[in-house]
Amino acid sequence: MKIETVWSSFLEEVQKQVNITSYQVWFKDLKLVHMDNKNITIQVPMPTHKTILGTTYYNIIQNIFLSLTGIEYDINFILAGENNFIDSVNNDIDNELEWKSNLNPNLTFENFVVGASNKLAFIAASAVAEAPGTIHNPLFIYGKSGLGKTHLMHAIGNFIMKNSNKKVLYVTSDEFMNDFTGIADVSKNSNTIDYANQFKSKYRNVDVLIIDDIQFLVGAEKTQQEFFNTFNYLHKTNKQIIISSDRSPDDLKKLEERLRSRFMWGLPVDIYPPDFELRCRIIKEKIKNTSIENKIDEDVIEYIANACPSDVRHIEGTINRLTACTAIYVPEKITLEFAIESLKDFVNKNVYVESSISKIQKIVADYFKITVDDMKGKKRTNNIAYPRQIAMYLCKMETDETLERIGLEFGGRDHSTVIFACDKIDKEIKSDIELVDTINKIKSSL
Repeated sequence: MKIETVWSSFLEEVQKQVNITSYQVWFKDLKLVHMDNKNITIQVPMPTHKTILGTTYYNIIQNIFLSLTGIEYDINFILAGENNFIDSVNNDIDNELEWKSNLNPNLTFENFVVGASNKLAFIAASAVAEAPGTIHNPLFIYGKSGLGKTHLMHAIGNFIMKNSNKKVLYVTSDEFMNDFTGIADVSKNSNTIDYANQFKSKYRNVDVLIIDDIQFLVGAEKTQQEFFNTFNYLHKTNKQIIISSDRSPDDLKKLEERLRSRFMWGLPVDIYPPDFELRCRIIKEKIKNTSIENKIDEDVIEYIANACPSDVRHIEGTINRLTACTAIYVPEKITLEFAIESLKDFVNKNVYVESSISKIQKIVADYFKITVDDMKGKKRTNNIAYPRQIAMYLCKMETDETLERIGLEFGGRDHSTVIFACDKIDKEIKSDIELVDTINKIKSSL
């Protein structure tokens, strides 16, 4: 189809989709000055046209060209006398401005502590970092706040920046929204380069786009539309997209269906709250090379791990509080008594230090001469399954932990598995004297 024919058909279709006044004001005096297999450049009479056409009518224009040609073009608007090709303007932007990735260089794969609850996400993130744009695109990481999603996203970006010359951009959904809504600010037209083109250059001239907390786009319909366009453009050109959310794509019911379906194109992967063992390792990683590293007792680490059962950020805050108290009172050693006193108003007061899930697991494992890892693993042989059921029963009876939490600490098992184990042991206790004796011995060790 000839360019003249496309343009004539475009104007005819516009008249069908907008009212006569809008057509006369915004479309009648436009000129098509360039069209290739990727870009369309349209000359407009005034700067205001660039702003209005680039925001209010951009999707209509793009969709009409898509219906006429089957190609989703990048639409650019210029004034008479400006460069004919917006790509050259975008290149000037890249040359004049130092690129800001917004990455935190301290968040890397090396200091991300891996455990059962985040292992799949870590492996997927590593694969994306090794070959961005070729596998798991988009990578959608979801889980509750404070579990390490942001750390993983920064780690991917930092790895790519270190090992390639690719452009990486990390932003929150709020930042994306603020940048987009800024297009409507007419005062931006005083800038040397049109603000709308700066927005496109920022978000489309990248190799890796990382968007954190995508759930905050709920309710922002125009921003969702622009993100949809940005997503399509990047995905079509094999650029890597990484997204995080506090819930799975299926649970983002208030986001547009077409966005949610695209989030499923790649790999959605979740991160669970860390189990006790992983929390202890995280604490040890966080205090490494700090003033308290060589002062803290092992039982203090276990105390903090029990006090912060589901949030890594809570662990960090607790360590900061303990570090501050240590700097003030300067104890020779950070004992359990000192930690309890220092953190008494900061952590959960119902922390089970002597009857925690981890303590019960260890004592039961020692009693039956197996390991805690055996108890958390998938083996179902009787010499492992039976102690596991006893341990679950004791966790339910001796702590105030929920069935979900108990199941999580036993290798991520469902709460129904815990219920089955507890019911089984509770029933057998009524007729098995030897089992009663075993449980009493374990309780005395607690």
